[in-house]
Amino acid sequence: GMKEAEEADKAEKEKQKKQKAKEKVKIQKKIDRAVEKAVKKAVKNTKAEALAASAAAKVKPDAVVATANDASKPEKDTQAKTVTGAATAIAISWSDVPSREILLMYPGQSSMEWMLNGKDHGGARPFIKAGDRCFDCHDNEIAEMGKKMVTGEKIEPTPIPDKRGHIAVKVQAAHDAGNLYMRFEWDDAAHTPVPFADGGKMDPDNQIKLAVMFATDDVEYASQSGCWGSCHHDLKSMPDAPDDKVFKYITESRSEIEIKGRDGKKRGGWDKRKPDSDLKAEMEQNHFMDLLRYSSGTGQSEDGHVLADRNMQGGQGVIFTGNKDGDTWVVEMSRKLSSDKPGDISMALDKVYNFGFAIHDDYTNARFHHVSLGYKLGFDNADMEVNAVKK
Repeated sequence: GMKEAEEADKAEKEKQKKQKAKEKVKIQKKIDRAVEKAVKKAVKNTKAEALAASAAAKVKPDAVVATANDASKPEKDTQAKTVTGAATAIAISWSDVPSREILLMYPGQSSMEWMLNGKDHGGARPFIKAGDRCFDCHDNEIAEMGKKMVTGEKIEPTPIPDKRGHIAVKVQAAHDAGNLYMRFEWDDAAHTPVPFADGGKMDPDNQIKLAVMFATDDVEYASQSGCWGSCHHDLKSMPDAPDDKVFKYITESRSEIEIKGRDGKKRGGWDKRKPDSDLKAEMEQNHFMDLLRYSSGTGQSEDGHVLADRNMQGGQGVIFTGNKDGDTWVVEMSRKLSSDKPGDISMALDKVYNFGFAIHDDYTNARFHHVSLGYKLGFDNADMEVNAVKK
């Protein structure tokens, strides 16, 4: 039995390898000839220059590496991507940068509406009346809360058997005159197949996705609850979802939000979207969350924002590099401090920003992620929960 299983596993891996190689060839064909010429020339010099050429030509580094290497050798390719990516993007040493361990918990269906309703959540009153932060009460309870939800004991109707309830992440932050750098490190977990997903994986292309959100205090709830203000009872995979087309949004983008759901009313505000002219005004008042995301399989780095929905483009751009070393994931991020693009927060070194992040672990999607509470990010400010130090 074992031997057959191993053989089958081997055959499957071989199949995936071939599939990957085919995809690489496809990517390669998509790159137009001009870029290809530029890349070939650059590859002769160094792979790092190839990445520079890719940025200039607005082609994903993935595509460039596919051209730079023989497409039939995927192993070599991923390695090149990691090594060149890391060397080009984030050339800072982390050894002298302080770190903070942040626990991410599995949140189940604990939406903003759930959180603000005293019947559901005992912390609703101190949150609303006293302005308490989630962090004040829960910073030391993340593991227990995650366990309750991941096992289906609380607000999770479709648990994934044996999934971990929390992830401990080592977070570091640094800056120079023009950029913010962040580094995230955590342990990989054994695969726990999802019973309600085809093949046990919701997003088979990406073993992990890391999303980082920033907001100023101008956004309602951001200083108290980080990303939670963008999670609602009527989003895709949540209890009152009208369909699977409603993604994140924040309160400021809606004329009204139903919190308690009395008299059988649906909770949330998906259908109460403000007109575009009003949304433009909201943007101008910093009412948005800056959203940056890295996907490990595609190697994609996205820079978008959340206001009336989740928009994954339009920002100035961000550089992520990620790799799995043994059983340890390391994802590094580099972002310019200031930007003139809509949906980007320009950061000043004497100010403090709200910061939260999430990891879609083990090929998951939608709400089946692990999330942080809201934390404060400062620059050369040891009083902050996450302190970006000068390099």
